[in-house]
Amino acid sequence: MNTKPQIDYDEDVLLLEETIDVRDLIVYNDDVNTFEHVIQTLIDVCGHEAEQAEQCTLLIHYKGQCTVKHGAYDELADMCTAIHDRGISADVM
Repeated sequence: MNTKPQIDYDEDVLLLEETIDVRDLIVYNDDVNTFEHVIQTLIDVCGHEAEQAEQCTLLIHYKGQCTVKHGAYDELADMCTAIHDRGISADVM
């Protein structure tokens, strides 16, 4: 027989959620840059694997644009600038 009284605790937990405004980094097609240049840019700037960069580049070519990355604006703005520095059109939307 248990002689100690059992105490039940009710606990309210406040969850803090950081809301991140998720944006898209979109790269556009042009008639200037080669497939190889765009692929290498996506690998170097966005951290894509070769296969992912190739697939995005094909979408850019055939569809006119491709969302190559999702994330916070601050992160994508730096990538967008680096892509522009390589002569490729891109926007953060």
